[in-house]
Amino acid sequence: MEKTKIAVLVSGGGTNLQALIDAEKSGVIGSGEIALVIANNANAYALERAKNAGIKSAVVLKKECADQREFEQKIIDLIEENGVELIVLAGFMSILTEYFTSKYDHRIINVHPSLIPSFCGKGFYGLKVHESALAYGVKVTGATVHFVNEIPDGGEIIMQKAVEIQEGDTPEVLQKRIMEQAEWIILPQSVEKISKKIQSERR
Repeated sequence: MEKTKIAVLVSGGGTNLQALIDAEKSGVIGSGEIALVIANNANAYALERAKNAGIKSAVVLKKECADQREFEQKIIDLIEENGVELIVLAGFMSILTEYFTSKYDHRIINVHPSLIPSFCGKGFYGLKVHESALAYGVKVTGATVHFVNEIPDGGEIIMQKAVEIQEGDTPEVLQKRIMEQAEWIILPQSVEKISKKIQSERR
């Protein structure tokens, strides 16, 4: 059966993209294949990772678009041209509007570095999430993979994994632990789960 074609949207280093590439190689992701990587930053190291893995990539820059709609339309065109069925946001630093998300209902997933509904929503991204968790004094945090809709971090939850906060954690140390112990495990598992579902719906 034909594998589910996946597009990964990235902005930076691409550590989550690498986790997906490795998971596809090791067979954790067996029902899907990464067909395309789209970056909104021409200098994203994630593009290098895609190249090293022999995955097609493209860059769409907001500053070269008249507005948000044109930016989203360019991404939609790439997705349609490449027959993509599942979109994974892996550290993609751009909020997508309803114009985009409504076209791909239950076909866009994101990984967020906290246990939603804590420390999520507008403005919660990158280290800010971990700074907030530490400032609040929670003892357990983690990562969440969820479907994406027009509300930031508002879509239905697919998987969650808890990570304990340790004495003396800094936002950077915590960020790394959450990636290693949660994000890089549940993101590939979720991608496989949804890819398999899309395959079965195709029959």
